[in-house]
Amino acid sequence: MTTDYLIIGAGPAGLQLAALLERDGRDYLVLEAGSAPGTFFTTYPRHRQLISINKVWTGSEDPEFNLRADWNSLLTDDPALLFGNYSRRYFPDADTMVRYLADVAVRTGARIRYDTRVSRVSRDADGFTVVAGGETLTARRVVVATGVGNLYVPPIPGAEVAERYDTVSVDPDDFTNQRVLIVGKGNSAFETADALVETAAVIHVAGPRAVKMAWQTHYVGHLRAVNNNFLDTYQLKSQNAVLDGTVERISRREDGGYRIDFRYARTVEALRQIDYDRVILCTGFRFDASIFDDTARPRLVINDRFPEQTPAFESVNVPGLYFAGTLTQQRDFKKSTSGFIHGFRYGVRALHRILGERYHDTPWPSVAVEATPEAIADAVIARINRTSALWQQFGVLADVVTVTADGARYLEELPVAHVGSDGLAFLVTLEYGPEHDRVDPFDITVPRIAENDAAAAHDASYLHPVVRVRRDGAVVTEHHLAENLENHWDLPAVHHQPLAQFIKGVLADGV
Repeated sequence: MTTDYLIIGAGPAGLQLAALLERDGRDYLVLEAGSAPGTFFTTYPRHRQLISINKVWTGSEDPEFNLRADWNSLLTDDPALLFGNYSRRYFPDADTMVRYLADVAVRTGARIRYDTRVSRVSRDADGFTVVAGGETLTARRVVVATGVGNLYVPPIPGAEVAERYDTVSVDPDDFTNQRVLIVGKGNSAFETADALVETAAVIHVAGPRAVKMAWQTHYVGHLRAVNNNFLDTYQLKSQNAVLDGTVERISRREDGGYRIDFRYARTVEALRQIDYDRVILCTGFRFDASIFDDTARPRLVINDRFPEQTPAFESVNVPGLYFAGTLTQQRDFKKSTSGFIHGFRYGVRALHRILGERYHDTPWPSVAVEATPEAIADAVIARINRTSALWQQFGVLADVVTVTADGARYLEELPVAHVGSDGLAFLVTLEYGPEHDRVDPFDITVPRIAENDAAAAHDASYLHPVVRVRRDGAVVTEHHLAENLENHWDLPAVHHQPLAQFIKGVLADGV
């Protein structure tokens, strides 16, 4: 069997791409190792509460705007497939996600082969050969949407004797009156710690780097408030602690417990030995590249955790090998939202449009706009006040207004790094200020610029629109729109008029 596209993985990204390909009548097949879509969510998160928000009531009837507060829905034209129809909980249960994805697969008509695990991917001049489920398939292109399913085990001597986040018991009673060390400082570590607060005698969470709070960095993969109750028990001296430093060695004691060699990061104290009853590794995940032979093995980066990709989500060294979903966070690692459904759903849609341009002569969707400052400003203002894609993929996706002697066209949601280099273009993004992660939002002694201060808009720390002008690929000037408390960038004198005046000056220099 030969197909245009083989998609490996029927999680949210694989389903999102399949739904778009199915809608457009493309030739594709999804291969899924599990017996149903979204099997990742049958196991993770281990304590079953998602950290992706599900805000059903926003005060708006605009479905595009409402996706700003809906981090779980995939992008379809079917209103029945909004996640809010499945749960009203702000942080839903993971089992609800499993049920939702199963319905997406059925209602979109996605062509999926279940219980079909891919064991080998190779490539030659004609395309890819994929061995899966005892069958050999060929494809012109392969899209990997498997996520990062392998637990990352750090190179700590003795790490192999520790328990692991993916298999450790989730019954708090199994830890009654025990001393527990959790290695890692991300959401999985603190999720685990929070679950044990009521039963464990002592809990230490350890890692070499400082804890980063998502509410300050604006990166939702950093520690979320829903998982940080443990910090309260630490700061109020409840026999729990966060240790800054490195675990140098993990050893088993004769009585079945563990002895840890630990080196503090903040002191000159010598190596300290600490005893525990349990040690749990919660150190993140990585991409499993073992299915690729030498002819198709993608180059890996970021400590070999992710495949390296071009701005088109294609492997930098294997032509025709594309990636979708959380794997694409290599492009914006710990900066934006490509590691999460509410980010990568737009990345998948962008990938679908890139594939359409490259292989099906389908131009990027666009609409004509009158090439006047007022008309362009009107179009930009209308979009930034409702777009969910630019809101969720801040700094990563851009709307683009191209201007030629024949007029202007408005294109939505291009990856910034993928934007072409010819002629005059306005790139519209939503972005935080360059030092936004250094601003403590709860420290009222730190001054910030006033709301709706157009003159100081370029100094804004909070999310706000930025319009950059490119001529033949080079950024020549930019304009920032002023912050607004409720993200309404539509005040005539504050937002619209300064933007129109800026555009007028650009157009005056000629196309």
